[in-house]
Amino acid sequence: MSEIIRIKKGLDIKLKGKADKIYQKAERASEYSVKPTDFIGVMPKLVVKVDDKVKVGSTLFFDKYNPRVKFTSPVSGKISSVNRGERRRILEVVIAPDDTDSFVDFKIGDLGKLSREQIIELLLESGMWPSIIQRPFAVIANPELSPKAIFISGFDSSPLAPDYDFMLKDSQTEFQKGIDVLSKLTDGKVHLSVDASYPATETYSMAKNVSLHKFKGPHPAGNPGIQIHHIDPVNKGEVVWHVNPAEVVRMGKLFMEGKVDNTISIAVAGSEVLKPAYFKAIRGAAVESIISGNITEGNNRIISGNVLTGTRLSKAGFLGYYDHMISVIPEGDHFDFIGWASLGIGKYSVSRTFWSWLTPNKEFKIDTNLKGGVRAFVMSGEYEKVFPMDILPVHLLKAIIVEDIDKMEKLGIYELAEEDMALCEFVCTSKIEVQKILREGLNLMKKETE
Repeated sequence: MSEIIRIKKGLDIKLKGKADKIYQKAERASEYSVKPTDFIGVMPKLVVKVDDKVKVGSTLFFDKYNPRVKFTSPVSGKISSVNRGERRRILEVVIAPDDTDSFVDFKIGDLGKLSREQIIELLLESGMWPSIIQRPFAVIANPELSPKAIFISGFDSSPLAPDYDFMLKDSQTEFQKGIDVLSKLTDGKVHLSVDASYPATETYSMAKNVSLHKFKGPHPAGNPGIQIHHIDPVNKGEVVWHVNPAEVVRMGKLFMEGKVDNTISIAVAGSEVLKPAYFKAIRGAAVESIISGNITEGNNRIISGNVLTGTRLSKAGFLGYYDHMISVIPEGDHFDFIGWASLGIGKYSVSRTFWSWLTPNKEFKIDTNLKGGVRAFVMSGEYEKVFPMDILPVHLLKAIIVEDIDKMEKLGIYELAEEDMALCEFVCTSKIEVQKILREGLNLMKKETE
């Protein structure tokens, strides 16, 4: 029986509107999109044009810097538009779907007889490869490299996070097949981490060819980066990969059926959702098809992903590639009378600024107000309370700001992704854009080491 790894530092932000464990029906969207902006460091090169017909699994574009990495259509239909931004940067490739999907058939063969290179080539051709993320730099994995280990976080600890035990409870066969695929991509171990707070679903507990780990503690205990840090840290010159458990299931289906299944489970949650629940949808769906008629009137913020790291969307936006939830919370468009000087019984506070600290299990309705102004970067000890890694976060961020490559390396930047420091940004009294600074540092390190 695996030993429990306890995470003591962190913070569980209790928000209203957690999704009930029931599935609601989502309408088939009128449009679907693949957004190059979802993929850090990718320079898209289109292979389709408006009015071209595509199937599920047809290549839409590839990465100019690594042409082997392809991005494929989630549905069959016709390319309705290619939306561009400044300097003609491609923002979205939009597909108008057919009534029923037709699929590209991929030759799969016997997994036991396939070589590592053949498996990688199938994942690349099918568009499944972008599901594999590499540390360092938190970018799409480089297929030319061999990781020392592959990690799967079987749970998400972020606010209002989807329950993967519930989402994958009927996918034991596909999950195991996905594990078998991943195990052929590394000479090291495949690590699967589960939440020790409750018994793991059979999909996890019965999995073979994995090293099982149990984590217990507040967010960010469910982040792959935190688990990697406590199991097998990334040092200079080393590479590890991590994969979302839902993507492991999709990989398993690909190697069982020879086609890409883009159906995913989505948790729609937040205080402004009328009936928080789970939905079956297709990756890249127009958000309106999922949330229509299910959110309150008024000025709300719709987020693809969780409230700490997700992407703000309009109602005309599309679900992000890596997201398995939609969060809806009130927009912070109002002035708070006397602010912190009020009793604040109904206000959330990390410290004991308000009386709400007396009700630690209360769920809060939190808006997007900044709650203060930008100040000098001089606070001490705030980040360390919610950052469960043996890294000095403030020292690292200041090293990034002055572009001190040696210090960044020595202070552990190779282990990090934005989500690992999202809580630091949330609790920051100086309102420092921690995630943005970290990404700038990661990009700089990637450029310097290539």
